[in-house]
This record gives sequence, C-alpha cells and structure tokens, in this order.
Amino acid sequence: MDLLKADYVDKLGPLLSAEAAAEAPGTGVDAADLEQAVWVRLLESGRHAPDPAEPAEPARWLRRAVRAEARLARRRARREIPYGHRQHPLDGSAPAGAAPAAEPEDALLHGEENRALRSAVARLPGRCPELMKAILSPRDLTYREIAGELGISQGSLGPVRSRCLGCLRRMLAAEVAAPGLRGKER
Repeated sequence: MDLLKADYVDKLGPLLSAEAAAEAPGTGVDAADLEQAVWVRLLESGRHAPDPAEPAEPARWLRRAVRAEARLARRRARREIPYGHRQHPLDGSAPAGAAPAAEPEDALLHGEENRALRSAVARLPGRCPELMKAILSPRDLTYREIAGELGISQGSLGPVRSRCLGCLRRMLAAEVAAPGLRGKER
C-alpha cells in the first residue's frame, strides 16, 4: 500500500529534515519526531493523493505543518510535568521532609548538577553571584529582604536579576555539549 508517493518523499524529504532540524531545538522534541509528526499530518490530511485538494505549494504547506507541530510540542511541554520531577536547591541540601535519592546514581548526578550550578554562579560577573545565592537561598527571602541584604534598591532587583539569569543561561549553554545526531549516524 503506497500511501505516500515516492516523489513526495524524494522532493519534500530534505526540506522537511532541514525545517524540523531548525525548529526542534526550541521545542524540546527530537527533529526526527517532528519529521514523523509532519508525515503523519500529511497522511491524515489526504494531501498525498493526486487530486484538486493537493496544495498548490507543497513546500509552503510543509513549512507551515512543521511550525504547527513545533507549536503543539511547545504547548505540550509547558503542560506536562515529568514523573518524579524534583527540584534541587543550590546548596545541595534536600528540602525538609524529602526522601533521599532512591539510587546512588541519582545522588551522584544531582550532586554533579548542584556543583556545576554553584560553580557557574560563582563565575558570574559583578554582584550576580551574591544576588543569585540570595535568590536561591533555602531561607526563601523576599525581594525586600534581598535588597536590604545586598544594599540595593528593591526596584533595581528585577532588572539585575534578569541580566544575571541571562548571563548564567548563556554561560551554561556554552558549557553543555551539543547533542549527537541521534538516529542519523552515518
């Protein structure tokens, strides 16, 4: 049963791969999963059959389909909470009443995550390290208390925090290794 014509796959396959690879990093989904979702969308739409319903511009339809699937993936990622989701404070201590990690590997990985985060926070420029430590403190300080401790105005705390988080985000992104080709090894 030949649902997709070979010419569609040959003609649109490289474009779909490129579009999915471009959209995937922002969605939290593998590019291959995004590609598959678009092929399924094509099958379900019936646009693979040679009839008047076939799009006049298949490449444009494909780009729109990739972006629509990417939007769905982002929406799904915002709504879904992974099973066993735990937050780990900056100082490495467990929250009150929290059970210890079930496996030694979990404890090791979380310890490494905490060390990497503490190290990155310590390397931040200016007042960022002390601000981030105050914000992430297990004492759960208010903005007024943080501003008082750091000796800065409460109104400037938000913009400074935003700049510090942006710097931390860029720093950690540069340290994270780029993902492999996953399923596309040659």
